Amino acid sequence: MIRERIVLLGLLLNIVLANAQEKISLDEDWKFHFGHAANPEKDFDYSKTALLHKSNVFATTVVNPKFVDTTWTSTNVPHDWVVALPFVNSQQVEMDSHGYKPVGGAYPETSIGWYRKHFKVDKSKNNKRFEIQFDGIYRNAEIWINGFYVGTNFSGYVGNAYDVSDYINFEGDNVLVVRVDATQYEGWFYEGAGIYRHVWLNITDKIFIPNDGVFVHSELKGKNAQVTIETTVQNSHLKTATGSVYAYITDRNGKVVAKTSEQKIGLDFDKNITVKQKLNLNNVRLWSLEDPYLYKVIAVVKSGNQIVHQTKTRFGIKTVTFDANKGFFLNGKHLKIQGTNNHQDHAGIGSALPEYMQYYRIKLLKEMGSNSYRASHNAPTPELLDACDSLGMLVVDEQRLLNSSPEYVNQFKRLLKRDRNHPSVFLWSIGNEEQNIQGNDYGKKIAQTLLAIQKDIDPTRTSTYAADMANDFKGVNEVIPIRGFNYREYAVADYHRAHPNQPLLGTEMGSTVTTRGIYEKDEIRAYVPDQDITHPWWASKAETWWKLAAENEHWLGGYVWTGFDYRGEPTPYKWPNISSHFGIMDVCGFPKNIYYYYKSWWTDKDILHISPHWNWPEKIGKPIDVWVNTNADDVELFLNGKSLGKKEMPRNSHLQWNVIYEPGTLEAVAYKKGKKITSKVATTGQASKIVLSPDKTTIIADGKDANVINISFVDIEGREVPDANNTVYFTISGDAKIIGVGNGDPSSHEPDQCRDGAWQRSAFNGKCQVIIQAGKTSGTIKLEAKANGLVSASTILLSK
Repeated sequence: MIRERIVLLGLLLNIVLANAQEKISLDEDWKFHFGHAANPEKDFDYSKTALLHKSNVFATTVVNPKFVDTTWTSTNVPHDWVVALPFVNSQQVEMDSHGYKPVGGAYPETSIGWYRKHFKVDKSKNNKRFEIQFDGIYRNAEIWINGFYVGTNFSGYVGNAYDVSDYINFEGDNVLVVRVDATQYEGWFYEGAGIYRHVWLNITDKIFIPNDGVFVHSELKGKNAQVTIETTVQNSHLKTATGSVYAYITDRNGKVVAKTSEQKIGLDFDKNITVKQKLNLNNVRLWSLEDPYLYKVIAVVKSGNQIVHQTKTRFGIKTVTFDANKGFFLNGKHLKIQGTNNHQDHAGIGSALPEYMQYYRIKLLKEMGSNSYRASHNAPTPELLDACDSLGMLVVDEQRLLNSSPEYVNQFKRLLKRDRNHPSVFLWSIGNEEQNIQGNDYGKKIAQTLLAIQKDIDPTRTSTYAADMANDFKGVNEVIPIRGFNYREYAVADYHRAHPNQPLLGTEMGSTVTTRGIYEKDEIRAYVPDQDITHPWWASKAETWWKLAAENEHWLGGYVWTGFDYRGEPTPYKWPNISSHFGIMDVCGFPKNIYYYYKSWWTDKDILHISPHWNWPEKIGKPIDVWVNTNADDVELFLNGKSLGKKEMPRNSHLQWNVIYEPGTLEAVAYKKGKKITSKVATTGQASKIVLSPDKTTIIADGKDANVINISFVDIEGREVPDANNTVYFTISGDAKIIGVGNGDPSSHEPDQCRDGAWQRSAFNGKCQVIIQAGKTSGTIKLEAKANGLVSASTILLSK
């Protein structure tokens, strides 16, 4: 009976709250048109017409609600307009670093984007508060609603929200207009452009909990925890208001496990108050990498006897310890940080990733054995942190610049408040490689300012800074709690001896450059060998840094540059190379050989990987350098049944054989703690058939869910062909669409996005990828793949 009453109460609360508050997605049905940074006539007279001389502009301008936008391109957001642009050869350094896409001041015709969105609001809500929330726009976005200027968000990475209550039209269309200006860069890597994250309309009572207005933190005491809930309440009534606040905690299944008492509050107009309440939880389940258990805090605001606002905040309970001599501990358990740095773009879709793609990418990193993700070098999308919370991945959350100006302080505060409840976030980073200031008093003073802000807003965590400095102490390193090393791994031991009480973390390590499936340097096509042998002058091989980190306790661990390839920074080449080679996986998430090095030493799984493939008709009778990556105790290699010798496996290393090539089968036989493990590569025939491998077989019919389908090829005997480069043509039926294609080729200039009905992509060394997005109708979705001369393939997905 008691349980039935609780369920009934919950249903009643939901019914009441459906009328009291709403969070409505504004992602669909936008209109888009390029402006022009140099020609006002092609920028809807933006710089010629006065738009700021009156509060509400109803002249015939692009910000006028009556402006006719029916000829503009229809799109949904997230939207990255850059990914669909062609590649352009340029000597400009910024073009090289941004992947040779025509965006920035040199390309005025494709660096301004206008967006318009029409929506209606029922007049029954005219006593509510209305807020427009943008999770991320790249960049320098000016925003109007119904002809009223709302604000400008300078950052391309930290979102913002705007109270638009006074401007809502209840009698007809509301028109949201956004001008995005990407003529200036923020980074030196592919950044995309546009409204590339979600947009929301938040409707609340005028007594409300503001965005990021709840802060949940805990203190572990044995098997129990004291949870502190800090709830900020704001009053936008034009008069003094009273109310009360309480909170309760539920477990993963929604069962209430603790509840505070109600605390009365009084608020003057446009003021806020923060209510701090504590709850005790017994026999808590900790958040960990293996068991990322999440509780929920529901913070509730009442006015009179009516609930007017409530928020749900996921949180986890954990302990974190950084010891300068013994390393890092999560929940009291020693853990070597096995991290990767990553930018936010993916093959085919640029920076506008559906939420599913965040989970897909984090899943790939976890499968490799990575346990931490550094968001390089900017605020990540909220869905990335949700994925890390749910899947169990620690995060270094990074401020864009080491800068204490009002603009960047404001960005930092927004970042801290937005992300401080995520259990995956275990460390803040206040910046990266500020060579002009990191070693002097400017850097030190700015760092002190940012560290003080961090401690004020989030006293439960600490910070690092990613310094490309060796055994140098002056500047930021004097005050930073966790010393970050970008490369300079050779200086870590000396620095530790000089500063034995400062914990040390490899914030960027490795930077081996490899091209998947390539085994000879090719300066024409801009490829490098797919082994751990090539790196820039500032970096190191994987084995060099990881041996130091693995074998020395004073290393907390480190972050490889990078987990995935990304557009831009095509080190060591330039055009025609348009993508980086740094990734352990390519831009599609296909593993390179170095993946198996890290997986060997970052997991307890049985790993035995042979490279290269064994299709070398031009090398008969010539030597082939064969690598074996494994965590076994010893390996014996056989070619066509003949032993080529047995070798012991050194820890954190690899094995090599020089083998005279002949077609057939190369087999490795290994033993790990007495267990036999085998692996083989064989000479294959030509590709005969396409194989489609969807990541999942069911997709949610919500217009947002997505799915990755990977394409490979087999010969007539069913063996995967590692060097197939066939062009594949895709068609899709059912309520879904293709949103991007890729193949991991860092020098491919094929379009990532094609016309409907004309989707295609060539394979690169045996693989390519297609990404689809669901519609809103349940049913079956069929993806077909065809290639000239090959047996075609199809896959059926269920949409529901």
